[in-house]
Amino acid sequence: MTFDREDLGQAVTAAPLASVCSTVDSEFIEKLRARDAVAFDTLVTQYSPDVYSLLCRLTSDQDEAADLTQDTFLSALRSIKNFRGESGLRTWLFRIAINESRNRFRWWKRRRRDQLISLDATIGDSETRVWETISDRSISPEDEVLQHERSAALHEALNSLKPVYKEAIVLCDVEGLSYEECANALDTNLGTVKSRISRGREELRRRLKGF
Repeated sequence: MTFDREDLGQAVTAAPLASVCSTVDSEFIEKLRARDAVAFDTLVTQYSPDVYSLLCRLTSDQDEAADLTQDTFLSALRSIKNFRGESGLRTWLFRIAINESRNRFRWWKRRRRDQLISLDATIGDSETRVWETISDRSISPEDEVLQHERSAALHEALNSLKPVYKEAIVLCDVEGLSYEECANALDTNLGTVKSRISRGREELRRRLKGF
C-alpha cells in the first residue's frame, strides 16, 4: 500500500486534529489482527491525517512525513497482534510514528545528511504552510501579519528544541494529548513527560522573548 503525498496533504487541511474514533472497538481490533483488508483501510482513512500531521510537525518535511506515514501503518499492521488496548489507537499509532521518525533521523545522522527544511514548505497542493499548522487562526485581519511572524518564530523555535522536548511539546500542546497519553505515545513514565514538557516550554519562552 502506498500513500499519495498530495492526498495526505488535503486530508490534513480538511480533517480535525482530533481522531475520528476515540474509543477502541474490540471487534475492529480483532479484524485488524486477522489482517482484514477493509478494517485496515478504515484504520488508514481514520488516522492517517492525524499521523501525517504529527510527522509534518516533527520533520518539517512533507515528503519525509508521507514516507513515514506509510511506514507507520505498515508497522502497525505487523504489530497489531501486540495491541492490548491500554491506550487509544491514535496514541498507539503516534508511538509508532515517533519511533519511525526517530529511526529515520538516526539513519540520516549516520550518513551526515541532516537537512534544513524551509519553514515555508506547503502541505500537499494546498496553500497551507507547515508552520501555519500550529498557529492560532482565530485572529482579526489587522493582526494577521503579526500573527504570521509570531507563528513562524514559534515554529523555528520549536524546530530548534532537542527532539525529546519537541516531541513532548507537539504531542501535548499541538495535538492536545493528555500527560498520560503523551507518556504512552513516548513510551516513558509520567514524570519524565511532565519534565520534558516543562523544560520545552521554558526553552520556547526563552527563545520567543519579545514576541
